[in-house]
Amino acid sequence: MAEVHHHHAHNQDPEAGAEQRKAIWKTFWILLIITALEFLIAFTIPHGTLKISIFIVMTIVKAFYIVGEFMHLKHETKTLIWSILVPVIFVAWLILALLLEGDATFEAIFG
Repeated sequence: MAEVHHHHAHNQDPEAGAEQRKAIWKTFWILLIITALEFLIAFTIPHGTLKISIFIVMTIVKAFYIVGEFMHLKHETKTLIWSILVPVIFVAWLILALLLEGDATFEAIFG
C-alpha cells in the first residue's frame, strides 16, 4: 500500500480573521446588553402595559439585529430588505388585530 502524506500549511496570517472575530464579539456584547436590560426590567418594573411595551420593543430590536447579522440581511439590497420587512409588518398587524377582535368577542359573549 502506498503511504499518503498530508501536508498542512501552518503559515497562515494570525490577523486573517481578526475583523470577523471583532464583528462576532461586537454582536455578542450588543445582544448581551439588551438581554441584561430585559432581565433588569423584568425584575424591577411592575407588571403592566409599560413593561409589556418595553419587552415588545426590545424583542423587535433584538430580532432585527439577529436577522441583520446572522442572516446577513443588512448586507442585502434595500429592495430585498423591504420585500421581507413589509410582509412581516402585515403579519404582526394581523396577529394584533385578531387578538384584539378575539378579546372583544370573548368579552361580548362571556363578559
